Amino acid sequence: MTENLTFNLTSDPWIKVLDKQTGTTKTVSLTDLFSNAQNYRRLAGDTRSQDFAILRFLLAIVHTVYSRVGLSGEAYSWLEVDSKTFQVLNTEDAEDGSIDEWLQTWDDLYVTGQFSNAIIQYLEGNSALFDLFGPHPFYQVTTEDYDSFVPEKKKVATGTGTVAVKQINRVVSESANSPAIFAPKAGSFKNRLTLAEITRWLITYQNYTGVTDKTKIDTSEKFSTPGGWAYRLNSVYAPGQSLFETLMLNFVVNPERKNETPIQRPVWEYNNISDYVELRKSLLQPTNLAALYTTWSRLLHIEWQENGQPTIFSAGIPMFSQDNLFLEPMTTWREDKQAKDGSKKPATKGTGSLGIAMWRNFGDYVSDKTVKDSHEPGIVDWLNQLVGKDLIDDDKTIYLNSIALVSDGNATSQSPVAEVFDYMGLNADVLFDDKEELRWPNRINGVIDTTQKVARQYWQFTTRIADIRNLDSRSFSSRETGKFYDRLNEPFKQWLVSLKNNDDREVKIEEWYHELRDVVNQSVDIFERSSTPRDHHGKSLKKNADEREKPMNIFIAENNLRAQVNSILFG
Repeated sequence: MTENLTFNLTSDPWIKVLDKQTGTTKTVSLTDLFSNAQNYRRLAGDTRSQDFAILRFLLAIVHTVYSRVGLSGEAYSWLEVDSKTFQVLNTEDAEDGSIDEWLQTWDDLYVTGQFSNAIIQYLEGNSALFDLFGPHPFYQVTTEDYDSFVPEKKKVATGTGTVAVKQINRVVSESANSPAIFAPKAGSFKNRLTLAEITRWLITYQNYTGVTDKTKIDTSEKFSTPGGWAYRLNSVYAPGQSLFETLMLNFVVNPERKNETPIQRPVWEYNNISDYVELRKSLLQPTNLAALYTTWSRLLHIEWQENGQPTIFSAGIPMFSQDNLFLEPMTTWREDKQAKDGSKKPATKGTGSLGIAMWRNFGDYVSDKTVKDSHEPGIVDWLNQLVGKDLIDDDKTIYLNSIALVSDGNATSQSPVAEVFDYMGLNADVLFDDKEELRWPNRINGVIDTTQKVARQYWQFTTRIADIRNLDSRSFSSRETGKFYDRLNEPFKQWLVSLKNNDDREVKIEEWYHELRDVVNQSVDIFERSSTPRDHHGKSLKKNADEREKPMNIFIAENNLRAQVNSILFG
C-alpha cells in the first residue's frame, strides 16, 4: 500500500521550530529550515532530547555539504563531487584538503548570517534519500534487506521482533511489560502518530535506544544489544541567538585539531546498506562527524497498515567502542576506572545525580590547565579556536547547554526515567582566559570548591536539626541540602555571566562569597521561622563517638553554622 505514498523530509513539514518574530511554534521542512534558519529561535520539538537528536541530524547535513563545497556551491580544489548531488566522486586528492579553506567557508557563512543555496541544492539533488517511503526509505531498510540480516525466526513475515510506536515515542516510552501510567496519551492513542511525529521519533530513537528489544542481526561473534549513542552522553552544546547561529557554533570543523579534512559520510549516503552493516560489524570507530551524528543503533523496517499506522521491526547492530572517541565534541568525559591505560569514556548522567546543577561540575566543561590529563568537551575547544582566530568576538557571551535523557540504570531495559536540562553562560574572554595564575576558569573552580565546603557545613547543620527532631538524618539532610543548592543555582549562574576578564578577581570572588553567606542566612531563617519548642529545647548530642554529649538546639546549631561559614569564606 506504500507504492504511491510519499513523505519527503526536504519538502514536507516535520521539524518543529520557534519563530523569532511571532514567538509561536511552526512545523517546517528541511528546505524551509535551512532557507530561514536565521529567522527561527531554536528547535521546539516534543522533548529537549528530541531537539538534541535532530540538531545533530541537521549538523550532519551542514558538515556533509560544507566539507565538500564552499559558499557558492563550488567544490574545493582537492575534491571531485557530482555537480547535482555533491556526492563525492574522487577522494584521491582529499588528503591535500586544507582546514583553512573549510574555516574560510565557516567564516563566510557566519558573516553572511544565513546558509547559502548550496545546502538547498544538496537536499534537492538527494531528495530521494530523504523520503519516508519508496525504495530507499529514510532511516529504515527494506523487507529484503532486513530479512537478509536477521535470524530466520525473526524475519518480517513471522511478525516477531517488533517495537511498538509507544516505545519509540519517548514522551510515552512504554514497553509491552511496563505500562507508562502517567503518559500524555492513553490506550490505543499511545500507538498513533502523524508522519511528521514518526519522522522526529525515528531520528530520536536511533540516538536514545534502550535495550528492551532483543532481536539482533546475525554475526559471527556475539554482541550485546547496544543503547543509542547519544544515550551514552552527558551532552553539551552551544546555543545561539537563532537556529542558524546554533548550527554554526556547533559546526565543528576539526574536532581533534588534525590537519586533514576527513570525508564526511552520513548514513543515508550508503548505496548498499550491507556496506554500512559490515562497517558496524568491524567495530571501527567513526572518523567523521556526519557518520557519528547519524549512527544507527538499530536496523529498522516499517510495515504500514491500512490505517496508516506503522508496525516497526527492530534489530540491534554492533556498536563501536566509546574509549577515547574524542571525535565526539558534544559530551563531557570521565576516566574509565576499569581501564589500565587511563582511557576515557563519555560521561553519563545517572539517577543519583539528577539534582546536581551543571555549574557544580564546572571543571568537566572547562578544563583546569593545572590538572593533568583533563579533557574538556570538543565543543568548548572548538569555541576557543573560533575566538583565537577572531571568528567570534572575545566579548561575546557564550552559553553552554546540557541535555541528558537518563535511563533507569537497569541493564536489561535502560528505559528513560528523566530528562535533565541545564545551562550556564560566561563571556568568551573569561571562558578562554589564559593568564596563568589569574586564569578565570581556575579561580572559578576554586570558588566552587569553597562553595561546596559551605554546603557541607549546611548539611552538618541539617543533620543536627534532624537529630533534635528524631528524624532520619540522611534523608532529611539530603533533601534540605538539595533545596539549599536550588537556592544557589540562579545566583551563581548570574555571577558567572557577570564576570569580565578585566575584573579584579578578588573583588568579584568576595562578591560571590557575600551572596553565598546571604543564601545561608536565608536558609537558616526558613528553619527558624518554622521551628518548634522541641527545636528550642533541644537535646544532648555527640559530635562523634569519642566525644561526650553536649547540649544542642536550633540556636546553637545556627551559631555553629554561621561561625563555620564565616571562617571558610573570610578567614
